Amino acid sequence: MAIPKQAPSDASEPLITVSDIGPCRKRLAVEIPGAMVSSEISGSMSMLAGSTQLPGFRKGKAPARLIERVFGKTAREEIKQKLISTAFQKAVQDHQLRVLGEPEGGDELEGLSLEAGKPIRFTVEVEVAPEFTLPGLDAIPVKKPTFEATPGLVTEEIGRIAVQEGELAERDSAEPGDYCIGRGVILDDSGKNVLEIDGAVIQVPTPDKGGKGAVLGVMVDDFAKQVGLPKPGNTLKITATGPSGHEVASIRGKPISIEFHVARVDRIVPLPLESLVARIGLGSESELRDIMMQRLRQRLLVRQQSHMRRQIADYLIEHTRVDLPEKLTDRQAERNVDRRRMELMYRGFNPVQVDEQVADYRNASQEDARRELKLFFILDRVARDLNIQVTEAEVNSRIAQLAAERGVRPERLRAELIQRNQASMLVQQIREHKAMDALLGRCKVEEVEGEAYEKSLQR
Repeated sequence: MAIPKQAPSDASEPLITVSDIGPCRKRLAVEIPGAMVSSEISGSMSMLAGSTQLPGFRKGKAPARLIERVFGKTAREEIKQKLISTAFQKAVQDHQLRVLGEPEGGDELEGLSLEAGKPIRFTVEVEVAPEFTLPGLDAIPVKKPTFEATPGLVTEEIGRIAVQEGELAERDSAEPGDYCIGRGVILDDSGKNVLEIDGAVIQVPTPDKGGKGAVLGVMVDDFAKQVGLPKPGNTLKITATGPSGHEVASIRGKPISIEFHVARVDRIVPLPLESLVARIGLGSESELRDIMMQRLRQRLLVRQQSHMRRQIADYLIEHTRVDLPEKLTDRQAERNVDRRRMELMYRGFNPVQVDEQVADYRNASQEDARRELKLFFILDRVARDLNIQVTEAEVNSRIAQLAAERGVRPERLRAELIQRNQASMLVQQIREHKAMDALLGRCKVEEVEGEAYEKSLQR
């Protein structure tokens, strides 16, 4: 149904008509009145005349015809773009459209010359966030798994930190578990370079990985067979299929090849316990175990929260009808991947585990990707309805938490998030968590034993 906005009597504003043309898709028909065009041209040319100095004339004294001849073409193009942009933004604001991605269409604007008194007409199509009704949010059934921080788990945690703080020992040849650092390139089925990363890292799979491994964000089932036991200077050539959820649309589900030039091979040698105690600045193993116990309890709390939030998410997805945009755009696919990466970091996975699980996620079905997109829209709606905001203090606290898990300084992690354009995703994660925690306060909660609960999920 078209929703027109009538132009005022003095024709000083655009006439805008919005029509539904499909799920989450609108057509905007815009007419910028000739009076607006004339006013903008007159104002811009007057400003130019008053501020421009041309040879032979004092500043502001050049004839209007000369100003038009020298600057007219460029000025009119800038005026046209300004009018079009202003009209589009007004259409979005007046009709409260939450636009996703860039507008499509507007072909009639190509080569259009701006003329005083002549209206500008154009039509564009936009994808918009869906509108939907939330289900009842009270008494959602949620199981609360409880976990115990045991001395054995503390020992495992110390072992993990010893590896994290370990020294790199350069090797002449890789063995299972070793890391290869170098330059990686993904080529599509025509041989075109679609992604190149210097300083990329791969790990030669250990036996427990079943031969699977990740390279440049792509999970390869027979990775161990294809890479073998490389040496520095080797160039590995790996064949695979582009993940169905990859951010680069041109390689989704298609044959790809990956070339990886090995610059060096490293093995992580765990730091001895006494050296680990000294590096952290403690006086004894007992103090280290106390600190690790606190960290472990925090991680188990995060584990518990993640399970509870996942149950709320599943409930919302199952009980909310949402018409999703027809196109799963490249940006939305990238957002889904970034969202998963941030959640894994929050749950305490190390960087290698994060990369492997993200690579696996890229192979998720289109249906799984759409579920994640649906959840994004639902949680955004819940957060808006509950007026949930994220403070700078909350962002700093989350960065400090993630940095502690990874064993890096908070300022280094902050810089890394900014460099990878993931800072906004961190804010979104905090906002979503706060939205689900607000719903959790209304839930019907039942405590269950944690290990048994997790086993039940695997059946």
